[in-house]
Amino acid sequence: MSMPSFPNVDPPIQREDAVNQILSSIAMEELGLSHILNAEGEKLQYILGTIPGLSGPTATVSDVLAANESVRGLLETAVQNQIFLKSKMQGALTASPMQGPTGPTGPTGPAGPAGGPTGPTGATGATGATGAAGAPGATGPAGAEGSAGIAGPTGPTGPTGATGLTGPTGPTGADGATGPTGPTGPTGADGAAGATGATGAAGAAGATGATGPAGAAGPAGATGVTGPTGPTGPNVTATSAFAANTQGSSILVALGGTLVPLPDSQLLSPDITVDGTNTVFTVNTTGRYQLSYDINITAALGSGTRLLINGAPNLASTVAPVISLSHFSNEILLDLTAGNTVSLQMFGIASAATLLPGSAGASLTLLRLS
Repeated sequence: MSMPSFPNVDPPIQREDAVNQILSSIAMEELGLSHILNAEGEKLQYILGTIPGLSGPTATVSDVLAANESVRGLLETAVQNQIFLKSKMQGALTASPMQGPTGPTGPTGPAGPAGGPTGPTGATGATGATGAAGAPGATGPAGAEGSAGIAGPTGPTGPTGATGLTGPTGPTGADGATGPTGPTGPTGADGAAGATGATGAAGAAGATGATGPAGAAGPAGATGVTGPTGPTGPNVTATSAFAANTQGSSILVALGGTLVPLPDSQLLSPDITVDGTNTVFTVNTTGRYQLSYDINITAALGSGTRLLINGAPNLASTVAPVISLSHFSNEILLDLTAGNTVSLQMFGIASAATLLPGSAGASLTLLRLS
């Protein structure tokens, strides 16, 4: 078995000195480990804000969890190092002394006299010097990576860098919402007149308008030439009467009415009579009669005309215009009994009406039909 070769050390290192140096290095490692553990404790205190006189930013939950993970990893590494140091120390204390190299053989002593007694055993030689320290052991495994330190404070903002190149144009964004309608612009100039469009279809006939008011009566026409006498017709009845006023009489129209006298051209059958004022005609035969009258005055007035039957106004015979007239006429059929009276009357606004002279200013006709 070969022996290790140690370099010569002068002065030689004794075993006790080597053990002391190994123990010293173990103590230094233990001290360093204690400092590391102390630093980890202060890290936790800093994060939790329990170091007197020192405060920092409020730690978040993630900061506390990260520090806890760091301390846990360091404790695992410290336990491994502690086991290693313990083994190292036990090895140093229990290691057997190393045998130094055998010294050179001394010269052979002179041969003793023959037959002489065997000399005593020589004394044990002195212990040889401690061999040189062995070569350094192999590098131990790398320790676990320490936990990340607490982030330092944010450094001051650096100067603004140069403006970078303009990036490519981004995609067109979505259309924005339609803005509010702007104010109406000024009216533009009139355009040129367009071509006349085709004539549209005729619209539906409108509703018939209301009947307009009656127009003013025209002036009385000149009396026509009397025509030739016609042939005598069949004799329908012998009861009839005709009377007129051709004198141009002035009639003072009262509000309640004024009777018109008819003294001229009287043609009365025996059963029709007239009173002395030529205003009241009495029929003496019962039957159905056709009654008609005409009044022509020289100036239009707002008066009305009507027939009185037994002194009472007959509505069917009434002419009550809304505008002034100068000609009034009407015709009715009426059942009369013997003794009934018939009169012609003007009524309305108090005024003076002058009958047209030289002609039939007023006339009344009674004709029994059955």
